[in-house]
Amino acid sequence: MAYDIDKQMDLSAPIGRVWRALTDYGEFGQWFGVKLEQPFEAGCITRGRITYPGFEHLTFEMTVVALEHERLFSFTWHPYAIDPAQDYSTEPPTLVEFTLEKHGAGTRLRITESGFDKIPAKRRALALRMNDGGWAKQLENIEQHVAA
Repeated sequence: MAYDIDKQMDLSAPIGRVWRALTDYGEFGQWFGVKLEQPFEAGCITRGRITYPGFEHLTFEMTVVALEHERLFSFTWHPYAIDPAQDYSTEPPTLVEFTLEKHGAGTRLRITESGFDKIPAKRRALALRMNDGGWAKQLENIEQHVAA
């Protein structure tokens, strides 16, 4: 069984526009559904309040891994960590990577999430399924955001 998520979409927006939507913490929050507290910085934790309906009681937290200008933005997080009573900090995080490449007049955006094989077996399948569906929705969200 494959334990990674790999999705891509060709966006009509230029690479600089997509990069800004990914790496400006305010813009990221608009399409992703989170109100972040501070800008992204490699090696640092970024937190915020989830604004997606039904999940507003949750805190979003990620650690930025890389910001390679107009090429790669990556972070680690705990996938589908939606039970506020559970401490997920002892679980290994997954790695989310957004890679950008010029594609015609637009941008090819690829999203991968790896490391589900290290998630505890009792939550692995659900976390993988929920994040797979979540990334499909987030591709639609960023597509609409950069087209506006």
